[in-house]
Amino acid sequence: MREIIEKQRVQAPCVTPQALACDGEQIWLSSRDLGTLYRLDRKGWKVIEEIDPPGVIWAAVQTNAGWRFTIGKGLNDDRYVYRYETGEGFTKLFACPDFTGSYLSFDGEHLYLSQWYKGEIHRVDDSGNISRTLDIGAEICGHTFVDGMLYVLRGRENKDVPDKSEEWRIARLDPREASPVVKDLATVPFPSRSLTFDGENFWSNHRAANETVQFALP
Repeated sequence: MREIIEKQRVQAPCVTPQALACDGEQIWLSSRDLGTLYRLDRKGWKVIEEIDPPGVIWAAVQTNAGWRFTIGKGLNDDRYVYRYETGEGFTKLFACPDFTGSYLSFDGEHLYLSQWYKGEIHRVDDSGNISRTLDIGAEICGHTFVDGMLYVLRGRENKDVPDKSEEWRIARLDPREASPVVKDLATVPFPSRSLTFDGENFWSNHRAANETVQFALP
C-alpha cells in the first residue's frame, strides 16, 4: 500500500500538539502537556488567540451549534464532551462512555465520538445518547468527514510491544450505508494524532515531533 503524500510540515506553536480542527481559514490546535488551546491563521501559521480550557483537550470539531471538545479532567483523565462558543466559554455537555473517548467529527447533522482502544465510533447527541456505533476494526487516532464520507486513522499504537513502532493507515467508509465497509487507502508513516480537512488537503499532528502535517491521498 502506498504512503500518504506529505504537502508540508510546520512547527506547532506548542509541545505535544494533540487536538486539531479546521474551520476554513483557521486551525484550532491544543497542547496535551501544556493544556492550552490555540487558534491559528492557517496560511500564515500565526497564533491569533490562546485559550485556557477547563482540562486537557484531546479532540475538537466545529458543528452547526458551536465547537465541541473532548476534555480530560482529574487524576484519572475522565473524558467529557464540552460545547465552546466565543464570548460564552466552555459548557460541559456529557460524560463519554465509561469516561473514555477521544476524537470527534461532524457530518453536518450529527456528532461522532470515537473510543480509541475499542475501535468504535459512536453517533451521539448533546446529551451523550448513542444512536449508532460503527466498528472500525482497529484502534482509532482521528477521523473527519469529507463530502459525506468518513475518513479514519486506524491501526495500532503498539504501546505494550517493546521496540515496536506505531502502525497507522487512513481509511474511508460511508456511514450512510446500512453496513459500511472500511477500506484502507494509504499508510501514514508517523505516529499521528487527530485528523481534519481544510477543503483540499488533510492535516494531522506528528505529536512526538511537535509538528503538524498537511497531506493528500496517493
